[in-house]
Amino acid sequence: MRQAKLWRYAIPMESGVLLRDRRLTQREGLLLQLQEAGRQGWGEIAPLPGFSRETLAQAQQACLAWIAGWLAGQAPAESALPSAAFGISCACAELEGTLPTESRWQSAPLCHGDPDALLLQLQAIPCAKMKVGLYEAARDGMQVSLLLEALPDLQLRLDANRSWTPEKARQFAGWLSSSQRARIAFIEEPCRTPEESLRFAAESGLRLAWDESLRAPGFRLRAQPGVAAAVIKPTLTGSLRRVSQLIDEARRLGLQAVISSALESSLGLTQLARLAHWLTPRSTPGLDTLSLMRQQLVRRWPGCDLPLQEQAQWTRIY
Repeated sequence: MRQAKLWRYAIPMESGVLLRDRRLTQREGLLLQLQEAGRQGWGEIAPLPGFSRETLAQAQQACLAWIAGWLAGQAPAESALPSAAFGISCACAELEGTLPTESRWQSAPLCHGDPDALLLQLQAIPCAKMKVGLYEAARDGMQVSLLLEALPDLQLRLDANRSWTPEKARQFAGWLSSSQRARIAFIEEPCRTPEESLRFAAESGLRLAWDESLRAPGFRLRAQPGVAAAVIKPTLTGSLRRVSQLIDEARRLGLQAVISSALESSLGLTQLARLAHWLTPRSTPGLDTLSLMRQQLVRRWPGCDLPLQEQAQWTRIY
């Protein structure tokens, strides 16, 4: 007999978390639990404000419609809403035993906080990630240059979220020596359009990674000069099937595929770690976002001492 439960959760965030000029005080989403024949599977459905095209209310309605069909014995089609499609497919994969349990716990750490503490944290780390584009481009360039100078063995992944005009991007690159530019694994979407980003890559010698463009209508992933990687955020992409297709497509083109978080809870992050171990075993994922939250959810991330949120704090939807 099939059973399904759906809850809504809210996790308080650390102060200062900005998403496209909006401050995020709590992370909200849905938890789906499926049960059948003594087995169970969990999924997290959490549209990311400012990045997902669907709202949480829309994702909830899509989940309820899917649950109704599944409980009736059907095999409902994948949702057209990426967050719903991903969370539901994770719950189904756990239920069916098709999502491997082995995990890739190593993640590229996210650089933030006190500079002195950051230097200590990154001493033995080969690759880290830094957000740029939140402040002045010159300030970002100076910080990246100083970090690379202080840690000569470090490689950086940068994420600009389409923040810069071409002139701002040039100001940033002007702070970096040619040897420092070579130690930047890639920069995600530095400019406001793919065309501007490609021109910037050609001018600066910095390698690009596509992120937002992967989800843009009409965008086609291609092998292009200066493009090194595809950063895939499953919550913003769709089902496990769609994520796997995109990873295969990137590999065929000679691009690195990187699984990255969209501020999921510890439940979603542990599933992304399993997904990374399964589908991108040679690529370090970008999953270091749990430090931005004040609680964990359902499952703990190894080594994290944040408290586990109690089920009594969830709101039952179904």
